[in-house]
Amino acid sequence: MTLVAHRAGNALADLRAALDAGVDLVEADVRLHRGTLEMRHARAIGRQLLWEPWRDLNRRRDIPVPLLADVLTTAAGDSRLMLDLKGPFRAVAPLTAAVLRETAPDVPVTVCTRDWSMFAAFDGLPHIRRVYSAGSRRQLDQVRQLVRRQPVHGLSIRLDLLTADVVAELHEHTDLVMVWSVDTEAALARARSVGASGIISKNLPMLRGLAPAE
Repeated sequence: MTLVAHRAGNALADLRAALDAGVDLVEADVRLHRGTLEMRHARAIGRQLLWEPWRDLNRRRDIPVPLLADVLTTAAGDSRLMLDLKGPFRAVAPLTAAVLRETAPDVPVTVCTRDWSMFAAFDGLPHIRRVYSAGSRRQLDQVRQLVRRQPVHGLSIRLDLLTADVVAELHEHTDLVMVWSVDTEAALARARSVGASGIISKNLPMLRGLAPAE
């Protein structure tokens, strides 16, 4: 099973901890803010505030926000990064591609997004692994059609959208069907019951326990 540390790449210490834990991928959210590629899940409200939907509202100055270049430097050529490109600005994709060309031209990197049009920015970068994400029933229907038309490296789908039959259908077209969010033992059992081949989790101790011993 592919183990993905959810949002662990949004803080440099968490990134190092996740890599040391032996996970297969470390997910990091990339957002564009005033021309800068920032690593954060929280949404910006104006220039001063960061909002984590349905949770926290913080002043930007109180929350450390690394840049994409910082994350790539900390990863030091490790191929286990999964960059989740966030909207609403589609320019995040070509700017991310430009940074990867400049600073990590030969490093395999996984790129994930729910806005699949962003993948066009990575044409010509053969080492980029594209993961199509679906967070709604409409997107799930679209991804089921997509995989019948073209090969894909992998999928990332909200767990509660899936059944064992749908996952089996998707596995006819790709080996990698990851599900999120899997933060509890109950969610892990659910992911296994539907046949997911990967889990995306913020529960690093759980991931560490699932990682194969070296």
